[in-house]
Amino acid sequence: MLTKKEQRLRRSRQTRARIAELRVARLMVFRSNLHIYASLISEDGVKVLATASTAEKEVREQLGGANKGGNVTAAQIVGKRIAEKAKAAGVEKVAFDRSGFAYHGRVKALAEAAREGGLQF
Repeated sequence: MLTKKEQRLRRSRQTRARIAELRVARLMVFRSNLHIYASLISEDGVKVLATASTAEKEVREQLGGANKGGNVTAAQIVGKRIAEKAKAAGVEKVAFDRSGFAYHGRVKALAEAAREGGLQF
């Protein structure tokens, strides 16, 4: 019997194999109880082009202090920031890698904010 974490990691490996065939930049999301992180990874999967998270000082100031990064509002801010950074890096089309997490709540809020910011996926 697989644990919950092992099941998530198994799903993420399957998704990454499919994304690798697409040959587009990958928007990878990781969430913990306190924070949410987004990374933009190059087509070949070697280089990190941009990152954004609720652990960044500017984001924490927007949220009004520490320990406020585990909610939907924080995820929306991170989604907008990663979209801005992706545009600055010259990337508009990405594949969304949710790392095995359900497309619900904070992950969904980040994805929708990134779409509003101009990313296409």
